[in-house]
Amino acid sequence: MNKYNPNIHHRKSIRLKGYDYSQAGLFFITICVQDRKCLFGEIVNGAMILNDAGQMVEKWYRELENKYPDKKCHEMVVMPNHFHCIIENVVTVGADLRVCPYDTPNQSIITPTVSIDAPTVSGDAPPVSGEHKGSPLHRAVQWFKTMSTNEYIRGVKNLGWEPFNGKLWQRNYWEHIIRDEQSYQRISEYIINNPKNWNNDKFYNQ
Repeated sequence: MNKYNPNIHHRKSIRLKGYDYSQAGLFFITICVQDRKCLFGEIVNGAMILNDAGQMVEKWYRELENKYPDKKCHEMVVMPNHFHCIIENVVTVGADLRVCPYDTPNQSIITPTVSIDAPTVSGDAPPVSGEHKGSPLHRAVQWFKTMSTNEYIRGVKNLGWEPFNGKLWQRNYWEHIIRDEQSYQRISEYIINNPKNWNNDKFYNQ
């Protein structure tokens, strides 16, 4: 396989260009295991039974709030080969929420004036100028991926966990900006019911 050359391959970011991912709001995140390999447990009678590795992933998600005080962890589910969650960027004192994303066709975006009680979801792109100094979403996601990967490697070496191929997680992740309370409820229910719908899940891999 040829080595990646940025001048030739031009990897395209799936993040929303020009959007400030440190601004207030909630974000629906999906991260997949490399090759969609089932490493975190299994679905039994419509319920997700986490193995030790799956419990480890859940633990590091909860640790996000301790690492990043401007993040709040909402609904989540660890599936056999992927992970769904809703992460909230919390408004910090003195933050200027007047920063708006650029107008981009065919993108679901929300203005930063939305109530924190209503969801918002997004991805990682260079922030536009503004005074809000929260942690960019991509930084928090990368920390989660790094910490869970490091512990998984220790599990492979010391506890007999199943090895992975090259990387534990796929290079990128999916995100969606939630526009309103109705969308938040719909996505929350999707996360909660994900194990029941495993056989019809697009990430299904047995």
